[in-house]
Parts: sequence; structure tokens; C-alpha cells
Amino acid sequence: MSLTITLPNRIEQELVSEWGDDLPRKAIEALAVEGYRSGALSTGEVAEMLGLSINEADGFLKDRGLFAIDDLEEVEKDTTVLERLLAK
Repeated sequence: MSLTITLPNRIEQELVSEWGDDLPRKAIEALAVEGYRSGALSTGEVAEMLGLSINEADGFLKDRGLFAIDDLEEVEKDTTVLERLLAK
């Protein structure tokens, strides 16, 4: 899929001056981050979008404060432990 984004010239120039000529890449990265944050994309899909390995995509997401939850059972176990600690 091809996507065209129309920006006012002034805003485009501000973004280019901040990010350099790599504005299209930054836009794709922002879309990948938001897709992952909203749950629409998996780490693998982020990797595919950005041409990265799974490990690179995981690092990319972690650099942006997004951490994968690998196992629902692990989350439930951690929640139980936390509840026990808080009850003390």
C-alpha cells in the first residue's frame, strides 16, 4: 500500500529541519509505534513494516517505552504476587 501525506510547507520544513531528509521513514516509524501501542500490530508486523529483525523491532519499541507482554499467564502470576505484597 502506498500512502500520501499532505503537510503544510511550513510544517514540512520544521520537521525536515528537526529530523533531516528522513521524514518518510519517521512517518512510517510513528505509524508502526502507534499501531503497536493500540494493539493493531504485533512486534513481528512492526519488524516487517520497518524491515527489521524481531529482535531489532523489540529494541526499537523498547527505545520508545513499549514493552512486549509475552505471556498472559506470566502477567496473571505477577498480579497475584503483587496483590499478596500489597495485602501485607
